[in-house]
Amino acid sequence: MGEIMRLSDLQSKNIITTDGKLIGNIIDVVIENGNIKYLIVEKSKFLISMFTTKDELEIKWDQIKTIGDDVIIVNCQ
Repeated sequence: MGEIMRLSDLQSKNIITTDGKLIGNIIDVVIENGNIKYLIVEKSKFLISMFTTKDELEIKWDQIKTIGDDVIIVNCQ
């Protein structure tokens, strides 16, 4: 049986890109047919000011490369 992880465990981790840029933190998830489809991420203040005024980003579950102890690494290309 695999390791069990709660949403609160995921929310405590920083989301970063494969090249090390901080995206932000999980604030919600989208679940479809019992599976997580998207992580809703509140962008870091740097990303909001640099790239867009929208403060949320959807990360598809299949973009996740690694879930570590402190971070979740995602491919945003």
